[in-house]
This record gives sequence, C-alpha cells and structure tokens, in this order.
Amino acid sequence: MLQILIIGLGGFIGTIARYGVSILAYRYAGATFPFGTLTVNLVGCFLIGIVYSLIQERDLLSTSSRLFLTVGVFGGFTTFSSFGNETLLLMRAGSPLLGLLYVLVSVLLGVLAVWGGYAVVVRGG
Repeated sequence: MLQILIIGLGGFIGTIARYGVSILAYRYAGATFPFGTLTVNLVGCFLIGIVYSLIQERDLLSTSSRLFLTVGVFGGFTTFSSFGNETLLLMRAGSPLLGLLYVLVSVLLGVLAVWGGYAVVVRGG
C-alpha cells in the first residue's frame, strides 16, 4: 500500500509539472506547433536517462525512489520517457532492429488508434 501512495504522490507531482511546462512552452514558443508536448517529452526522456543510468550503472536509488521517480513522476509527466527508455534498452541489449520496430509500430499504431477513436465518435454521433 505504501508503494501505491509513493507512486500516486509522484504522479501528482509529474502531472502538475507537465501542465506547468506545457503552459510555459506555449507561452514562449506559441501554439502553432505542439511545443508544450514536445518539450515535456524531451525533458522527460532526458530525466529518465539520468535516473536509469543512476539505477543501472551506479545502483544508487532504492526501490521506493525508483518507483516514485520512474512510475510516479515520469509517468505523470510523460509516458513518452518510458517509450524512449525501452527503445534504448532494446538497442543496448543488441536488438537495434527490434528497437526500430518498436518505434515504428508504436507511432503508427498509436496514430491509427487515435484516428480510430475519433472515427468511432464521429460516425457514432
């Protein structure tokens, strides 16, 4: 139960941070391009790279800290960081083609899923 609370607290922090970073990005870069989401995704990827290097290379973080940061904060901030990290892990494990396949399938099926959800509402309404 404590782990769930730790993750929930991290998710709350990450969600609020996502909103704040998005607002700032749109304020300074404009809304003609999704700069808010792009900024959040890139910052999240950079930060998860730091955290995972501390976990894998130096074993510096406790289980609770790992859950708080990776599942909680970064999960609330952006799941794109997990996507980027998983892709890198596949490539570092000697499977660059599997990493590339993961990227292509995720992006293409993700866009198709959004289109499908949109189509269900438009055609159903």
